[in-house]
Amino acid sequence: MKKIRIPGTSPGICFSLSLALCASAEEVKSIAEFSRNDSKEPRWRIVDDGVMGGLSKGEMEIRDDGSLHFSGKLSLENNGGFSSVRSGNLKLDLSAAEGIVLRVKGDGRTYEVHFSTPARWQGKGITFAAMLPTAKGQWREVRIPFSAFKGDYRGKRLKDGDIRFNPANVQGITLELVDKKAGVFELEVDWIRTYGSSKSG
Repeated sequence: MKKIRIPGTSPGICFSLSLALCASAEEVKSIAEFSRNDSKEPRWRIVDDGVMGGLSKGEMEIRDDGSLHFSGKLSLENNGGFSSVRSGNLKLDLSAAEGIVLRVKGDGRTYEVHFSTPARWQGKGITFAAMLPTAKGQWREVRIPFSAFKGDYRGKRLKDGDIRFNPANVQGITLELVDKKAGVFELEVDWIRTYGSSKSG
């Protein structure tokens, strides 16, 4: 995972760039830059509702411009209704940050970001999910604080009292479409990084 430093700044001086950084308080970490030539980049794969008998079909491509292109067709038949692109195994400590920021261009649909951790609920493996809204045909930087990630077991949101997200042990990340709307979809992701400082509050 790369660390991104912003040159030409003095400690304690906050300024506004695309990531709105404060040099003394935070250090931006790159989670994924989607470079074909970086062996340290996560490997990604498609997981559709076909694992449960559904008919949705997703495709992914790492493009020459260094972006992830995730597209396909969502089907609600056979009790289906999801398509996702998932990273390989990760070992990330993101606890120093406030959240993640993704630079995305979508189709106006709302996707989800899921983190995998060792956490379990009633003995079952779970993820922690948050919404990823997109604007049709426009590149946007979407910030998601870690406080927005809620426990999720197969689409069921868990109560905060049941279990909380711990960003200190992230083992995987998933981008998923599960908005219960049949039809084609398309999402491009330029990068995924952290933002902010967990100590700022």
